[in-house]
Amino acid sequence: MNKRYLLLAMVIVITFIGGILTGVLYSTTNTQKNDTKSINIENVPKSAIKPEEKPLPEIEKAQSKALIGYVQDFRDPNVIDYAKLTHVIFSFAHPTKEGGLLLNGDPALNNLRAIVSNAKKYHTKVILGVGGWFHIKGGESYPYFKAAISDPVSRTKLVHELSSFVDREKLDGIDIDFEHPHSAEDAANLAAFTMELSNQLHPKNKELSIAVYAGIHAVTLTETGFVKYEPSMFQYVDHVNIMAYDGQWDDGYHAANLSPYPYTEKIVNYWANYFETNRLSKEKLVLGVPFYAQPENPKIKQVSYEAIINTNPANASSDTVKMNGTTYYYNGDATMKKKTKLALDHGFGGMMLWEVGLDAHGPNSLTGTIFDVLKNTSKDQVKYYAIKKNQ
Repeated sequence: MNKRYLLLAMVIVITFIGGILTGVLYSTTNTQKNDTKSINIENVPKSAIKPEEKPLPEIEKAQSKALIGYVQDFRDPNVIDYAKLTHVIFSFAHPTKEGGLLLNGDPALNNLRAIVSNAKKYHTKVILGVGGWFHIKGGESYPYFKAAISDPVSRTKLVHELSSFVDREKLDGIDIDFEHPHSAEDAANLAAFTMELSNQLHPKNKELSIAVYAGIHAVTLTETGFVKYEPSMFQYVDHVNIMAYDGQWDDGYHAANLSPYPYTEKIVNYWANYFETNRLSKEKLVLGVPFYAQPENPKIKQVSYEAIINTNPANASSDTVKMNGTTYYYNGDATMKKKTKLALDHGFGGMMLWEVGLDAHGPNSLTGTIFDVLKNTSKDQVKYYAIKKNQ
């Protein structure tokens, strides 16, 4: 009986050991056969799994700055540097006192349509400027514009005329250039017009901008009070284009006061403080610069920056030049760089040019100069945000 149990126990032990050896041999062989196959991650110890590489977080890009160029309706659409501009403002459509809208004939309309076609290739927005200093019927545009926006009926008619024109011509918005609201009544009517136009354009993803007077006297460098605005009006617009030039008319005629840097500095500080005080976004502010030169002799006409450079490319490094028997004052390359940096340092949303058709071409283009400063500043901001992100 004991021998029988002993023999049975030995058989069980031998069978058990044999099973273990068989399993080991099978496992080794099977692993060697599967070396070239993908590994089933579920059967691998967690410590042996290579961590999955996650994509780096996206860098918050700084908001791109606007480079807005006004273009007069008679300019050749093919000379515009669309690649560098974010917006082209076609200037001008003229309001009638009854709320109608006038354009300078078929040539102007054909130029507008060509600009729209060209701008699309560069994703540049095209906006219609309404108003301006002179009216197509003669004289200043102020009395025509004033009458159109003072009466609720003609105001609404003008709003619908502009909105319909934007849709019909596939434009990206409207720029208001009412020069200049002189009274509280003017300011209230302009604000009502701006709000009503905003309500028509913004639901259709169209833009609305407004050109504004500099607000600073070029001689005294103090606030003029000559123009009135309602602060609430600015909440309805996307850009506020500051006309920081034509200071030569302050206190008599002084060509040197066209747009010198100290004058611009005061203008920038004034508008920055105005927007901060009224809790408005300074990103809406756009600093305007002149692309023309003012003659010391008022009997001589202004000349374009292009004419100055064509006379001698070295004139790009200066702000004055002797031509046609008189001295001309303008903003050269270095001054444009300083002004652009000034605007950006104060939190402005970009730069505005009056006007693109007056610019030089090639390496001395002021559009190119300003574009490079804006571009390089954006790159620096992206680097800054990248560093902050990883801190």
